[in-house]
Parts: sequence; C-alpha cells; structure tokens
Amino acid sequence: MTYEYQLRLLPQQAASEQTIKEFVSREKGFDARTITSVRVLRRSIDARQRTVFVNLKVRVYINETPDDDEYERISYQDVSSAPAVIVVGAGPGGLFAALRLIELGLRPIIVERGKDVHERKKDIAAITKTQKVDGESNYCFGEGGAGAYSDGKLYTRSKKRGDTRKILNVFCQHGASTAILADAHPHIGTDKLPKVIENIRNTIINSGGEVHFQTKMVSLITEGDKVTGIGAVNLVTGTEREFHGPVILATGHSARDVYRYFNESGIEMEPKALAVGVRLEHPSELIDRIQYHNKNGRGRWLPAAEYSFVTQVGGRGVYSFCMCPGGFVIPAATGPGQIVVNGMSPSNRGSQWSNSGMVVEVHPEDLGDIPSTLCMMDFQEKIEHDCWQQGNMRQTAPAQRMVDFTRSRLSYDLPRSSYAPGLISSPLHFWLPSIISKRLQDAFETFGRTSRGFLTNEAVLIAAETRTSSPVRILRDGVSLQHVRLSGLFPCGEGAGYAGGIVSAAVDGERCANAVKAYFDASPSLQELF
Repeated sequence: MTYEYQLRLLPQQAASEQTIKEFVSREKGFDARTITSVRVLRRSIDARQRTVFVNLKVRVYINETPDDDEYERISYQDVSSAPAVIVVGAGPGGLFAALRLIELGLRPIIVERGKDVHERKKDIAAITKTQKVDGESNYCFGEGGAGAYSDGKLYTRSKKRGDTRKILNVFCQHGASTAILADAHPHIGTDKLPKVIENIRNTIINSGGEVHFQTKMVSLITEGDKVTGIGAVNLVTGTEREFHGPVILATGHSARDVYRYFNESGIEMEPKALAVGVRLEHPSELIDRIQYHNKNGRGRWLPAAEYSFVTQVGGRGVYSFCMCPGGFVIPAATGPGQIVVNGMSPSNRGSQWSNSGMVVEVHPEDLGDIPSTLCMMDFQEKIEHDCWQQGNMRQTAPAQRMVDFTRSRLSYDLPRSSYAPGLISSPLHFWLPSIISKRLQDAFETFGRTSRGFLTNEAVLIAAETRTSSPVRILRDGVSLQHVRLSGLFPCGEGAGYAGGIVSAAVDGERCANAVKAYFDASPSLQELF
C-alpha cells in the first residue's frame, strides 16, 4: 500500500529518509516498522520567514518494497546502418539531439571542435598556471559545452517547449543523482557532471553513432538552398574532410567564427538582446546569514543559500544570473585578448564563497546607430578586450568592492576571492559602459534596501560577465525548425539563440532531432543519400 503526502518539516526532520520516516510515523499514525520506504518526489526550501522549513511531497510505502525505478529508462537501438545526421557541437543541445536521433532510428555524427570532457581539464587548469587560453579547448569549447564545468544547473522556466522531465531522466540514466528529480532547483555539480557526459558519449558510440573531437566545422556544403553536409578540419593533423547529411547546428553561444562565417556568406541572422555585467562574489557565510535570517548561518542541516534579485532601471531589467552558492568564479574566455568570467559549483556547494552574475539587459537599439547583424557580438568583444587591458593583459580580472562601485570610488584593496588567476583593483564604474554601470549602481542600492547586509564592501565585483546568451539569432522556421532559407540546416540551442541553459538547450536538441526525422519522412529519397 502507498500513500502520498505534502509535508512541511524543519530542516533536521527532512535531513534523511530515516528522519522523514519518523516524522510520518508520528504525524500520520503509522507503526514505524511497517514503513518500508519513503521516496521524496518534490523538495523545496521555504526561507521567507525566520523559521526555515523544507516542503516535501513524499510517497510512503507500507509493507511493500518499491518495484518501480525512480526514473524512466530509455532504450537506445543500434543505428550503425541508419541514415546519418551531422550534429555540430557536443554541448547539451548536440548531445541530446544525438540521443533523440538514436531513439528515432537515425545515426548521429557529432563533430566537436574541442577535446573530450577529461582532456579539457588540462587546458582549463593551464589558464591559471600560464595565463593563456587555448582557443579551441577552454571553459566554453569541448565536450559538454559551457555547462560541463559549471554548476550543472538543471532548472529552467522553458517548460512549454518540450519534456523537461525526460531530460532529467536521461541524466539519471547516465549517472546523475536521482535527487535532481525532486529538487525544486536541481543541479549536478561540476565535479560529477563530466562523468555523466562521458556516459552519454558512450551510449551514442555504443549505439552506432560517431563522435569526432578536435574537429572543427569550417563550411556548409550546399546544393542550391539545401544543406547536405559540412566541411571540417582536424585540428591535430590539419586534415580536411566532409561529413554528409542534414545538419543540426549546436555550436554554443561563443562560436564567433561561425557567426562571422554565416554573416560573410549571407546566411540570415539577426542581432539579439543579451545581458552583460559582472560576477558578484560574497562570503558564503554572509549570504547564508542573510537568506536564512540567522546570525549563525545555515547550520548543520541546510545547504548553502541561494538568492534571486530582479529590478527595472531605466527601462531595462537588472537581475542576478546563474547564482552559484558555495562556488567559484572562473575564467571563461575563448581566446587571447579577452577576460570573461563565469561561475561554477561542486556538487556539495562547499566553498567559502557564493557568486552570481549581476547583469543588465542590453538591446541592439541601445547601441545607438542602426544595428548591424554582429553589433551585439562586437559589443561583447569590446568589453572583454577592455577587461584584458585593465587586467594588465593577463587573466587577472579587474575588480572593485561592491560599496566602492556604487559610490564611484576606487577600491584600494580587494577581499580574498575564489578567482584563481587573481584580481586587480580597477574603477569598473568609470570604464564599463554607462548603460551597464549606472544601472548596476542603482540596482545594488535597491537590492541592499530589500535584503539588509547584501550591499557590502565584503563583496567584490569581478568583470566581465558577457556570455549570458548568444549575441545573434540564426533565423529558423517556427514549424520545421529549419533555417528560413536553407533546408536541411537546423539551428539549435543556445548558440542559435533558441535556448538558455543546460535543460532548455537539451530540450531544443530533442526538438531539432524530431524535426530532422520529419524532414526525412517528408522526402524518403533523402535516406538513400545519407
């Protein structure tokens, strides 16, 4: 016999299955010996009041053992002799497109400019040691994409576009904790996500798909207005080759060479609004005290606290982005002459710092003149290069204490930081574009009034957070998901301007795979070509 209950528990009561059993036994009148299992279906923390509660939805098993898996498994068939589909990019959009293609009986061939998820670690570590960035293998490029070495956040509001629950199930099938199925704001953690990604790759290969690392797309192969494949180059040997099939383009939001190639080739794109700002880092104990309304912080039973802020300043949104409790600020540039910062967290979120992007909406029309297709990308690059110069042309990031920034004064010293390449004091209020700096100053004053203690010189702003999303949108038809002019080309995910984050990119990858299947079904002769 099973029962489902909505429970409201103190953190120590929700700490383990055993403590939840004890609570259910006491409150619902069950003999504790008859409760064989308690499965948490949903979990969220309510910290709005001084007493913090954990809200749970649980399934209680009485005198029976659960005979169902916590997640639904998917069977992946052998597609080694099936028609080929080229997937450019092995981020979440590309990987989930590939898995869905296998489900649909098509053979994915993934072409990824970067290295596999484990080899990437060496190049990422070298950024701090050598102050140099490998333009093809870094925090953005390589297997797993920009999300592989981040917090691994799996929360998304884009639930109408596809089955987000299925995405979480696939992650569980490949090694992620089943806690992501219950948590209101699920995350995997940068220490565990790489193994999950490797398992996904193995599923693709074992099903007959292909994965080509350090292989960079350099051109589209076309017949009139139909895309029939890509030209690529092996970055190790310099060997050029062609891959033939419809193309799912899932390059991620930092593939600027692809945007330039499309622009020069007259392939239809448009500039897209994005958000630009800084990484704001506080001591995690301070954020815990503020969010949990307790001078002792989170204590033994609660996780590192999260926050979310949003306001409007001058007709533009200013908000926190990609909050990483108990995390680190990382160097996320994709080439020389740039400083870009991002955040990541291990699964235990156990560092002494918490950080978040603090960003301002910027629209193409905010830049003044008639916007060009690449105007937002040029805007990003200008800020990143200014950061590079302010950082003494190394990966040492320009930074400023939070109150000093709002008061427009230089910080004569800086607090300790998780940013490994180091910080250098810089007047961000002076050289950041005023459409960003002035709005951030006003927003910080607002956030400080609504959350006492948040506006503090214990916090430091680290510049610049510029890669929140793609600076362009590659235009596609809303029904077929093909490019508006080039059939057989399926712009996909965050890099094409249709997603933001791991789950929404994965959902869009599945949608594009479904669209490719419909493309084949509409023209059966295509299967013979590929």
